Amino acid sequence: MMSSEAHKKQIGLAVASGFLGSTVQLIMKRQFSFLFGCLLLAAPVALQAQFTYTNNNGAITITGYAGTNSAVVIPDTIAGQPVTSIGKIAFSYNSNMTSVTIPNTITNIGLGAFWLCSRLTAVTILNGVISIGQSAFFSCESLTAVTIPNSVTSIEPNVFWHCLSLTNITIPSSVTNIGMGAFGICYNLTGVYFEGNAPSLDAGVNLFDYDDHVVCYYLPGTTGWGTSFNYRPTAVWTPSIQTSDTIFGVSTNIFGFNINWASGMSVVVEASSSLSNPVWSPLVTNAVSRGTFYFSDPQWTNYPSRFYRVRSQ
Repeated sequence: MMSSEAHKKQIGLAVASGFLGSTVQLIMKRQFSFLFGCLLLAAPVALQAQFTYTNNNGAITITGYAGTNSAVVIPDTIAGQPVTSIGKIAFSYNSNMTSVTIPNTITNIGLGAFWLCSRLTAVTILNGVISIGQSAFFSCESLTAVTIPNSVTSIEPNVFWHCLSLTNITIPSSVTNIGMGAFGICYNLTGVYFEGNAPSLDAGVNLFDYDDHVVCYYLPGTTGWGTSFNYRPTAVWTPSIQTSDTIFGVSTNIFGFNINWASGMSVVVEASSSLSNPVWSPLVTNAVSRGTFYFSDPQWTNYPSRFYRVRSQ
């Protein structure tokens, strides 16, 4: 039979063992938390290390990129300093990049910054960039989508020259000047959508060299437009129902469709039960956001037939 003293020692060992185990677990948890924190810090540092840059009095200019990512997000800070510019030919000849996002800290995109990026398909420029430099996206043959923010005032010469896959582009109202050949040899370009007044052009400038199918669209109420702009026909830009996308039709027993138009414009959707003697009734008025507005009609089953049209407010 175990003595009381031995029993106390055994209990003491058990308690000590349990305490020691808890201590080890606590230490391990702290080490794990520390390592996890280090990993979180290391991730952006490693990404930033892919960029080469110069520092001019606390303003960072990207001068090159050594990464292999297909989707490139340019950081807004490096080493705690704001990234304010993309230098000349910084990303030129990059054959891996398929998309790039430019942060709102950047004000200038330099000469030939994305020159001959053959696989680049999508460019998102956040609000902040003021000038898109000469030949910035020269011969990006796969480029299909470009978002230009309302901070841009100048598009320099040859910016989108020889972008063969570009079919349409929207020019914000902030743009007041466009340089020579900005959209030259964009053979598939069919629509350039202007949100503001007609921008100024230098004498003899031809924006659309060899672009035989371009129409320049302008919004109602804007000025400086005639029947043509820089030797290309013009047309009033009106809201349009998108009948060919996957959204058009019935979903969960509700009929709906997308309406495309300029951001910030108010669109009115009207309906009529007949086209022979139509009586158009407004169903909804809504401001377009990011170029599109989704309309749905939960009452469509209450009518043997129903027709829709859209107009500006």
